[in-house]
Amino acid sequence: MTAPASTSKAATAETVLPARLVSLDAYRGFIMLLLVSGGFGLKSLEAYPGWQWLAYQVEHAAWEGCTFWDLIQPAFTFMVGMAMPFSLARRAAEGASAGKRFRHVAWRAFMLIVLSNIYSNWGARPEGLKIQLINVLSQIAFGYLACYFIIQLKFRWQAAVAGLMLAGYWILFSVFPGPDGPWSKTGNIGAVIDLQVLGYNYSGYYTTINFIGNAVTILFGCWAGLLMRADLGHSKRLRVLAACAAACFALGLALEPFNPMVKRLWTCSFTLFSTGWVVAMLMIFYWVIEVKQWKRWTFPFLVLGMNSIFVYSLGQIGISGWLNRGLAGFTGNFAFMGPAGSIPQHLLVLGGLWWLCYWLYQRRIFFKI
Repeated sequence: MTAPASTSKAATAETVLPARLVSLDAYRGFIMLLLVSGGFGLKSLEAYPGWQWLAYQVEHAAWEGCTFWDLIQPAFTFMVGMAMPFSLARRAAEGASAGKRFRHVAWRAFMLIVLSNIYSNWGARPEGLKIQLINVLSQIAFGYLACYFIIQLKFRWQAAVAGLMLAGYWILFSVFPGPDGPWSKTGNIGAVIDLQVLGYNYSGYYTTINFIGNAVTILFGCWAGLLMRADLGHSKRLRVLAACAAACFALGLALEPFNPMVKRLWTCSFTLFSTGWVVAMLMIFYWVIEVKQWKRWTFPFLVLGMNSIFVYSLGQIGISGWLNRGLAGFTGNFAFMGPAGSIPQHLLVLGGLWWLCYWLYQRRIFFKI
């Protein structure tokens, strides 16, 4: 028996996604907006009683804990993983062999590390140049390459590898504790490795081996991408995402008493807890854009999301600082508003960065690696 035409159309609308996932581009653009916003100047609100809580959310937690600002990098890396199944499937459909796809992944990882080091050393004197592997792009490079190999396995083995990576990372810090225990700010195993290999430790107590937890975040993104490519309806996708978000929240909070939530070390509890938030935000974008088909409002985010590498690069080489100084000559940093004048000043700078991306968008110029 043939299904009625109306039922067939409904099923198609429920299942089929466009070749390019608009919700992913919009979500990426939203995160890029946050990344280059400088916190929208909201840190200035700490000067006003009753608003300190909001100022706290646009700063990274000093050590343990998780703020909204701590979720930006996990969201960025998660979306790198989410795009992987789409990108690899497209290349396979174009006739690229497995070897060619791997070479592309390896080249991309290499270029991300190169760019990362260029940005980290931008403006430094020759004698001050340092190889670093903690910048967001370097961390993505390691995780991206690792996840390429992991997703070649059957799903149950992928999950097993992810579990072993998190467990091994935890054990490594526990077996070789620092002066204040496994999660010591100084002298932890990550810091010891960096000192031995690179000859120095990063500021902010970050470590290179953070990429292990970061890679698991990317892998979660890969699974989300595979979910979007599966022949499922919107409601089924959303139920799976909701279950994953709830499980990550629960596991992250359950582990926290034994494995502190430290973004600067990308601990297991932070990996899971932050993934819960990232998936929850993805659900909102997916439901609004793909299910309800409300898309007009996404345009400002799409302009940034389609040129994410360019946007990130602008922030890294200090274009925002240059714009800020230039505009301050006309605005006086809105000093008449007191500390809150930082907010409109940051919004103007952000508007200038967005316009540069819009100029490229109009000309269909998109920078990719």
